[in-house]
Amino acid sequence: MNNLAPILLFVYDRPAHTRMCMESLQRNHLAEESELFIYADAAKNVKDQSNVNEVRAYIHSITGFSSINIVERDLNVGLASNIIDGVTKIVNQFGKAIVLEDDLILSPYFLQFMNDALEIYKNETKIGHIHACEFFMDEKLPDTFLIQWIGSWGWGTWDRAWKRFNPDGFALLKELEKKHLTKAFDFNNAYGFTKMLRNQIKGLNDSWAIRWNASLFLNEMYALNVGKSLVQNIGFDGSGTNCGSGNYVSSNLFMQKIEVQKIEPIAENTYAKKSIEKYYRKSFSFQAKVIRRIKRTLKGDFGA
Repeated sequence: MNNLAPILLFVYDRPAHTRMCMESLQRNHLAEESELFIYADAAKNVKDQSNVNEVRAYIHSITGFSSINIVERDLNVGLASNIIDGVTKIVNQFGKAIVLEDDLILSPYFLQFMNDALEIYKNETKIGHIHACEFFMDEKLPDTFLIQWIGSWGWGTWDRAWKRFNPDGFALLKELEKKHLTKAFDFNNAYGFTKMLRNQIKGLNDSWAIRWNASLFLNEMYALNVGKSLVQNIGFDGSGTNCGSGNYVSSNLFMQKIEVQKIEPIAENTYAKKSIEKYYRKSFSFQAKVIRRIKRTLKGDFGA
């Protein structure tokens, strides 16, 4: 396949996660034909320095791609700024990008799916995002479907869509409220995406993804998602910036090719919407949170 999308990998201080992620990426048969860009953030404090150094030493040993470009930050910019800056530069240069973080394990067919989807939907202006992770565990979901929601674990986009990204959380919240869209944005009040956006504004989280989610939602753009997961997140061990402990968003890695066929007409899959709402109500209700915390505490896990 010609014109493959460049791959962006964002790393920080998790050498074991980074190595597992990279090994799974290298097992993709399109890896050796793809350009890889690695963005390594600088240490936030003295405590993180050793692991940051280990990660940086490892990424300089990576092979197996058509080219490897490494950007090592001189100062700690944080995950959100690192991703926003990196994605902006790469999509402006190449027109599209595949984006990974260091806590993802990938199916050998991940790159094939992403490149197929980015090519098939490149001129479909109502599609702004491709996502290859499924954690709703609903076997009735189709192999691919459209929805007004973005996932950030193994995703891709184009420059035409990324231009819609608004980093101003306050402006996004104001527009959601003005248009009375907060309930819809929260999957019929099943999950607190609006609360997450408010917390970003207050500085309580540094999520780029909630702003990207809101940006596309307000522009009435869809994401193409998978019903079988080509990505597995291993970051729910207390090591991640925005992930707590307790793996309640698990995925079974699908080890076969997912065929991408253009969905027409472009419209949200109503079954998928209801399925995801049901998942959020089941997994993030007060009772579900209490039960998870009790189980983790009994195992000696006192994380968030």
